[in-house]
Amino acid sequence: MAWSVYGSYLLIVVLIVLAPGPDTMVVLKNSLAGGWRGGLLASSGIFVGNAVQGSAAALGLGVVIARSQPVFLTLKWVGAAYLAFLGFQALRGAWRGDYTGLDDAGRSRAKGFRRFREGFLSNITNPKVLVLYLSVLPQFLDPATTSTWDALLLAYTVAVLGMAWLLVLMFFIHRVRAWLGKRKVRRTLDGVTGTALVGFGAALALEG
Repeated sequence: MAWSVYGSYLLIVVLIVLAPGPDTMVVLKNSLAGGWRGGLLASSGIFVGNAVQGSAAALGLGVVIARSQPVFLTLKWVGAAYLAFLGFQALRGAWRGDYTGLDDAGRSRAKGFRRFREGFLSNITNPKVLVLYLSVLPQFLDPATTSTWDALLLAYTVAVLGMAWLLVLMFFIHRVRAWLGKRKVRRTLDGVTGTALVGFGAALALEG
């Protein structure tokens, strides 16, 4: 693959990665609740989900899933329901406003696995991620000259850049953590995050 082609692809991927979406909200939610470790675990789950979906698209499995209406619709509704569930969790936290003991809870192994699972499931059950791979990757692949390894390189580029952006987001959150820790600010952010996640879930469910 020519470097000029890959450079054009990188530009598009950066613009896609920087656009706020469910992944950003899930990391924000877990960073606020579990600190740097919570955000890192959620980001790692998202990275793995991205890598799995990218691999499926690059290896041709994504086309099978996208063309199977029952499978695609099931994935769509599960993803919408899960995003709404995470949103309601954040909204419940904002309503209660009780944030005592969150740091200790965030260090437990059970909490850690839950944060990883939230990141992974929110990504892997979002069919829009798979559709993104299926719509963008073919534009930069020539069946006559490119190989499966080229397709995997493009797919994993999305996962790596996505993880890099989430790390930047977590760094910013960590830097202003003292301000974010104020009860009024935290409740506001939980409310915004929860509303956004519910909104993303509703948009996914209503999308034709």
